[in-house]
Amino acid sequence: MEIKKSEFKISSAKISQCPKDNLMEFAFIGRSNVGKSSLINMLCNHKNLAKTSATPGKTLLINHFLIESKPDNQWYIIDLPGYGFAKRSKKVQDDIEKMISTYILQREQLANVFLLIDIRHDPQNIDREFMDWLGENGVPFSIVFTKADKLGPVKARQNAEKYMKTLLDVWEELPPYFITSSEKKQGRDEVLDYIEQILNSSSNT
Repeated sequence: MEIKKSEFKISSAKISQCPKDNLMEFAFIGRSNVGKSSLINMLCNHKNLAKTSATPGKTLLINHFLIESKPDNQWYIIDLPGYGFAKRSKKVQDDIEKMISTYILQREQLANVFLLIDIRHDPQNIDREFMDWLGENGVPFSIVFTKADKLGPVKARQNAEKYMKTLLDVWEELPPYFITSSEKKQGRDEVLDYIEQILNSSSNT
């Protein structure tokens, strides 16, 4: 897939404020500081599309980025707030979790959730709980391992494979996964090709 154009469209505090068109949406979510904005910028080849911040937990809204890709596809990347940021107040955290769950469960245009995991860390309960919640609700999702350049190719692959094996205690069929590095642009083609497959399969039905 080749992206022709990417632009910020709207930030929404609730699902009723999201765009009313029927373009497919691909949501990106993960724990705070997992590298979400950097990944979105890397995928779109647009350095400042999603605002990166030195302070984790800055994204508090549903952010829509309109993408135009060849030959003539239009779709959205959705930047969702990070979860599990300890420095937020309980009320703010609860409001964000409600906004995220409402969007994921009720937004008909949502085609896939990309769940970002820092490849350097052992499995975290908060990621696993979110993953299991997606599965229980039948939400299509993929895992995107980030920051692979911090480990090197062999160790990164080993960590990803080890992580996926831990899911077999509950999951009979594992979700697709991608190993990425925003610094090295690793995994860009694989993630975009996967999005293109979903777009194409939808247009053929």
